[in-house]
Amino acid sequence: MDIAIHEIEENSNLIELEAAAIERIFAAKAKLGKDLVILGHHYQRDEVVQFADFQGDSFQLSKEGAKTDAKYIVFAGVHFMAESADILARPEQVVILPNLRAGCSMADMANLEQVLRAWAELEDVLGADPSIMPITYMNSAANLKAFVGERGGTVCTSSNAEAALNWAFNQREKVFFFPDQHLGRNTGKAMGIPLEEMVLWNPFKPYGGLSDEQIKQARIILWQGHCSVHQQFRPPHIDYWRKQEPDINIIVHPECMMEVVDKADYVGSTAKIIDIIAAAPAGSKWAVGTEMHLVKRIKNQFPDKFVTLLSPFSCLCSTMYRISPLDLANILEGLLEGRVENRISVPDETKAKAKLALDRMLTIGK
Repeated sequence: MDIAIHEIEENSNLIELEAAAIERIFAAKAKLGKDLVILGHHYQRDEVVQFADFQGDSFQLSKEGAKTDAKYIVFAGVHFMAESADILARPEQVVILPNLRAGCSMADMANLEQVLRAWAELEDVLGADPSIMPITYMNSAANLKAFVGERGGTVCTSSNAEAALNWAFNQREKVFFFPDQHLGRNTGKAMGIPLEEMVLWNPFKPYGGLSDEQIKQARIILWQGHCSVHQQFRPPHIDYWRKQEPDINIIVHPECMMEVVDKADYVGSTAKIIDIIAAAPAGSKWAVGTEMHLVKRIKNQFPDKFVTLLSPFSCLCSTMYRISPLDLANILEGLLEGRVENRISVPDETKAKAKLALDRMLTIGK
């Protein structure tokens, strides 16, 4: 009984703290005025994203922040997103991440040391000047974007992955794609590349756990990485909704596993998911395979349509959820007092090389 009362008191105190933090954010934001821009990713919780001046995908937000006159860019997202914002920002702009523990499990699945070792092993098999193009997904650290930029490669998003692969194949025979295996595999399959020509590189095994012959025959070498949120969606979830609502539309993100993507009616980035549902007729039904905060927001935005999370479980981005109203309040009040905390600053050399890869992505388009 005492434990239950203690938990109720703790929850009550937390609610009071968050309510007070929200008032503090309103006050601080008003005082900072045009010196501040807050960027809110689609997957961010409502209590935080309500303060965003721009809401969207990571790269879109980074571009929006750089276009403003704001001195301070506060990114309510995760670490790699804030790095991209700093790469694109003007020299006088300062990028801040409200909580430094807000990372990305997928981005953490590939680090520079691992990728450098893999590249050296690929050169050992294919030759010192291999005809292989490195492509990194936007969900990766700045130093991996720099690695790609230095070697003639590009960054891709879930919107332009196919365009990036086509661009790469026009120049080289093979693609080394990281860190998300599922986006690479689903995109390659949609382009007609056989599954046997896409191999999986395990960074914890010598030569990725592959034979020389497998490496030589592969067209796409996929890094063994994934998004923890999107791996929670499974084929039985689609079967369930088709049984419950025969006329339902299944729409999923390309970070989902191939078996889910193959059974879906539509596949697309977060922006595409929003656009498709927005354009759908009133009364249409949608089961959505992406992060739960975005799905909830879509449901509220389009009350004339039936919108539900594809999975019966709460599929949230737990690392992004680490940013709380209290974090945001503390950061903004610090700026008012002349303190810059949690600044994200990419080293100049890394920034220059990473920007090469990002600029190539922009020339590729969609």
